[in-house]
Amino acid sequence: MKLGLLLLATTLPIAAFAQSSSTTVNSSTEYPNTFSSGSANVQPFNNKARHFRDWSISIGGGPAFMVHSALKSIREDKINWGYNAYVSVDKQISHTFGLSLMYTRGETKQTGQLPGNPGISAGVATGTTQFDQLALMGDINFSNLLRRIDNHSPYRWALHGYGGIGLQGYRTSLHDNDRNRWSDNPKRTPLFVKQNLDINSIYYQFGVGLKYNVSPLIDVEARTMYLISGEQAFDGSGYNNSSYDPKAPTESGYRYTILNNRRSYNAWTVSLGVSFKLGKHLSHLAWHDPLQEAYYKTNVLENATTDLVVCEKGDADNDGVCDDWDRQLDTPAGARVDGAGVALDMDLDGVIDLYDKCVTVPGPVENNGCPIK
Repeated sequence: MKLGLLLLATTLPIAAFAQSSSTTVNSSTEYPNTFSSGSANVQPFNNKARHFRDWSISIGGGPAFMVHSALKSIREDKINWGYNAYVSVDKQISHTFGLSLMYTRGETKQTGQLPGNPGISAGVATGTTQFDQLALMGDINFSNLLRRIDNHSPYRWALHGYGGIGLQGYRTSLHDNDRNRWSDNPKRTPLFVKQNLDINSIYYQFGVGLKYNVSPLIDVEARTMYLISGEQAFDGSGYNNSSYDPKAPTESGYRYTILNNRRSYNAWTVSLGVSFKLGKHLSHLAWHDPLQEAYYKTNVLENATTDLVVCEKGDADNDGVCDDWDRQLDTPAGARVDGAGVALDMDLDGVIDLYDKCVTVPGPVENNGCPIK
């Protein structure tokens, strides 16, 4: 019992001293989440510590088509070409995920014909949709997500998946040869629908893109997106269900929904775009895989060959001490030297041991290092 108390009394001051040692770095407000010894290379993680860019601006455009709707852009006999153009501000959150704020403007042209006598009277109806969209979109980099860590090939291509939600505004028109035409007798007008860009018109989109890393500053990408409008009036065939009055339907617009009576009419876009990567660093986070970097550096170290050069300047006096650090470059042959290449003089009488006849007793040079009797 007494021995245990003695040991405890001895170890407690030692432990307390060790904890208060100035060589220990504890977690603090300066280095949060850091528990390390003082010998570690500790530095703050901020924008200056980054090794990559993570902002970019993208622009692009291409054709647009109305699909899965009453009036369609792609039919067996004809393709009605539209267009889409976008600009986005992109922020890469990690090497596998990013966010974009994207604005898109486009226009689709689509046609359709009613069955039976109404179709004969109206002929082929033509619809036009002009849309403006603002969306927050997520970006998953499948190539970084699935990339093998032992793949040392050049990394220039990447497959991306996109998905997002946003607000849209659109303006549609519907023309045919019957009720949806300009006429004074009887009074007829084409069908026009306008939806403002606000919270009442939410849409969704998803798609994929194949991106190529042209340079540290520029990427090019081929992208295709599917737009879910959530609106039955999006193709121009009729009013939005939220304003449709079943007791007083607008015959001119309502009838065309029988061609495809689904709740949401949707569009499809294909585009070719360019991304301009912002920042001063060499690589962008979308192309900067931290695991790949770590394994690459490990591989370099494992396969590095170090050529050790000894005595680069030689040993002119052959005393066994390289001239790189020899303090006496003309040591006589056969003389013993210290680590600095200086000839030994055991009795410090000014006569090196090689010539000293009395190595352990000081004496004048004239007497070969021996005392005069």
